Amino acid sequence: MLVPAHQLVHQITELQQAAVRRWHTREIDNPYDGLLAAVCDEHRFNFLLWHEEDVARCPDVPDHRIAEVKRAIDRYNQQRNDAIERIDETLLHGLTARCVQPHAGAPLNTETPGAAIDRLSIMALRIYHLEEQAARHDVDADHHQKVNQRLGRCQLQYADLAWSLGELLADLSAGRKRLKIYRQMKMYNDPTLNPYLYGARLSA
Repeated sequence: MLVPAHQLVHQITELQQAAVRRWHTREIDNPYDGLLAAVCDEHRFNFLLWHEEDVARCPDVPDHRIAEVKRAIDRYNQQRNDAIERIDETLLHGLTARCVQPHAGAPLNTETPGAAIDRLSIMALRIYHLEEQAARHDVDADHHQKVNQRLGRCQLQYADLAWSLGELLADLSAGRKRLKIYRQMKMYNDPTLNPYLYGARLSA
C-alpha cells in the first residue's frame, strides 16, 4: 500500500461506482494496474452475477434458459471467489515487499480486505440500482418512499464499511493486524468433490 489506507479505499470505491455506471452503457473494461486491476476484476464478476440473478428470477424465462443462467452463476461465483483471493494475495505481496511484519501477537480480522472489498462491490451495485428505482416516473409515492429509505440505509452501510476497511488496511500496514489468505474451497464446481459430477463420470 503505497498510498495512505483511507485514500486507497477512496480509490477503490470510486472505481466501483464509476465502473457500474460505465458498464451499463458500454463494454466491460479494466483500465487499471496492480491492486486496482484485481479490484476491478472482482467487481466485474459481481456485475455479471447481478444481472444473471435478475434473469433467473423472471417467471417468464423458459427452463432451458434458467439452466444456462444457473451454470453462468456458478461459474461467475467461482471466479468471484478466486478474484477475492487474488486481492488478498496482492495486498500480502505488497506488505511483504515493504518488509511489513505484524507485531508479536497481532490479531487477525474477522474478514480479509478482499472480502470487505467484495461487500463494497455488491453495495455499489445495489446503490446504483436503487438510484435507478428512485428515478422512475411510472411508480407511486409509496414505491419512492420505500426505495429512498433503503437507499439511505445502503449509503450509510457503504460509508461505514469503507471506513472500517480503511482502518483495517492501516492496521495491516502498521503491523497491528496480520493478514492470512483464506481459500474458499468451493466444492460444487470440483468434479472430484461434487457427488453428482464424479458420480455421473463413474456411471458413464
